[in-house]
Amino acid sequence: MEVYLDNSATTEVSPEAVKKSKEAMELVWGNPSSLHSRGLDAEKLILEARENILKSLGVADRASAKSGRLVFTGSGTEADNLALFGTVHAKAQNRGGRIITTDSEHPAVLESCRALESEGFNVVYIRTRGGVLDMEQYMNALTPQTVIVSIMAVNNETGAAYDIKSAFDAAHKLSPDIVTHTDAVQAYTHIPFSPDRLGADLVTISGHKIHAPKGTGALLIRPELLKSKRIVPVIRGGGQENGLRSGTENVPGIAGFGAAAAGITAARISNDLRHFSDLREYLMCRLPNGVRINTPEGKYAPHIISLTLPNIKSESMLNFLSGHEIYVSSGSACSSHGKKGSHVLAAFGLSLRDADCTIRVSLDRSTSKEMLGIFADTLAEGCETLVKIN
Repeated sequence: MEVYLDNSATTEVSPEAVKKSKEAMELVWGNPSSLHSRGLDAEKLILEARENILKSLGVADRASAKSGRLVFTGSGTEADNLALFGTVHAKAQNRGGRIITTDSEHPAVLESCRALESEGFNVVYIRTRGGVLDMEQYMNALTPQTVIVSIMAVNNETGAAYDIKSAFDAAHKLSPDIVTHTDAVQAYTHIPFSPDRLGADLVTISGHKIHAPKGTGALLIRPELLKSKRIVPVIRGGGQENGLRSGTENVPGIAGFGAAAAGITAARISNDLRHFSDLREYLMCRLPNGVRINTPEGKYAPHIISLTLPNIKSESMLNFLSGHEIYVSSGSACSSHGKKGSHVLAAFGLSLRDADCTIRVSLDRSTSKEMLGIFADTLAEGCETLVKIN
């Protein structure tokens, strides 16, 4: 039996998303910018997807779907880049201003911030030891010269859920001109949240984390930012996506994204949350001796579980589990090609050695206790076997 426990890296494409993407490729293959019927049919597919995704985010009115509030991108990474570069480059007076983020962000945010540092922007990286945002450091860093605050909703390696509402409320209280952005890729459809209640001006989401095809992401933008032109495009050209993301839209991918988002409600997310919590408790009771679960000190999303092994490198255990058709991760798939240790686990407080012995298990609504039981038994076998080898 194959046991797939790497859902934070990517999810299996749902039958509904496959069907809708196939329809877009085979039947509705026109260019959505064309004014003839084939183009208009493609445009309708995009509008339908936009409405489904907005509804899943709690933004259900049709006017928002037509306003350009949701900008489709090629990935969550591109959406993060649009949020950061698009905001700081929108106004000349932003140059040299402050950017606030955390030391545990996804590389899409961290690498963007490093590039902006080289342009002269002042970037402050807030500590997140134990998976908790250092609010004292944050409040000291917050100034009227802050251009944007970018803090992820749920960490992709530890599952830590940061208190972004308090952070964003403080930013807007200090100055309504401060733009707030959250990378919600790991939060979207996994934990209940409302962009408006969080005070998020910009929200990044990704399709392939919710059973849509890869190559689809989106940035949700507060209407006031669009009206005041406080965000500008990063990719320029034909002016698609309300002028904020040029290039012919990936209609099959977007259609699949919309199909995957259809039917996602607050009630379903709450049910999934209970399912994840139940599975997490079950796994904790089944873990072999010596394996430690890295539970964040504050709030966390239960579908992401960080486990530190007893003196066994994660790469060795990944290979052992893979040989038994069990698939987990050593951390973020987007940074797995790097040679350095996980910056997230270091920020969390793990030693370099412990970080090198840490794996990530990530759950889905299709995950069962039977699957976790098989994983736990094989993990115990791996711990015994690999220790003997060492």
